[in-house]
Amino acid sequence: MTTLTRVVLARSEWSERMREHGERADALTAARRHRAARGETHPVDDFLYTYYSYKPAVLRRWHPGRDVVLDDAADAPQSGWRWYRTDGDAVTADAEAFLAEKAPLVRAISGILASTLGRAGSYGCFGMHEWAMVYQDRETRHPVPLRLGASGTDAVVEAHDLRCTHIDAFRFFTPDAVPRNRFAPTRDTQAQTEQPGCLHAGMDLYKWAVKLGPLVPGEVLLDAFELARDIRELDMRASPYDLRDWGYAPVAVETPAGKAEYVAAQRGFTERSQPIRARLLALIR
Repeated sequence: MTTLTRVVLARSEWSERMREHGERADALTAARRHRAARGETHPVDDFLYTYYSYKPAVLRRWHPGRDVVLDDAADAPQSGWRWYRTDGDAVTADAEAFLAEKAPLVRAISGILASTLGRAGSYGCFGMHEWAMVYQDRETRHPVPLRLGASGTDAVVEAHDLRCTHIDAFRFFTPDAVPRNRFAPTRDTQAQTEQPGCLHAGMDLYKWAVKLGPLVPGEVLLDAFELARDIRELDMRASPYDLRDWGYAPVAVETPAGKAEYVAAQRGFTERSQPIRARLLALIR
């Protein structure tokens, strides 16, 4: 487990980190902000802003993280933020106050992170959750056509063993798809069913990083966001939707080659997600 050490940042250090964070956040959210200004939408990139409901401004706010002291910072923006304390001209996150006020939430997040971190990844789902969300239903979740059509999509679902372990994917299954799933994940059993090979579990690290607020260094938050963005792209490329007009080549998980491509990407995301998961857990503990 990663251990935390109290760090003091001189004004030149923390101001530079805050500037770099703002530039990185702006670059990551530029496309979304430009679309919003024009009233346009995107079937892949918008997900991280609509499903998780966090605006680009959330990503731009730089937290130094738990046990990091900003020196000569009486005029720093953090000095006026909630869950921060000022001692003379030093500013630091008030971790004790945050953890006390958010105790039930933090316990829940800690349980999910710890169990997922210690569990082996599972790589046999082949992204069928998105297919199960439109199975035997002529209303799709996204305004783009199905790559194999409705009947072809249904046939793929029927040819596979559904084994989704993530409640926030499973809860969108159509009624006809629910009994086909090997598992019945619930919110109460999330810590017992979450596993690091799951794309949605990897995307949720972004959500946990936001919810842990001032404990999480801005750099870790942006790492989690970038991971979620990259995972979402695979999620939709492997979905039944035809996104070629949007520049996304399909990962044809109904074929052996597509399955191999999907699993290789899954394993790569597991390798990227576990260090972030460990870091978040260390910040809580």
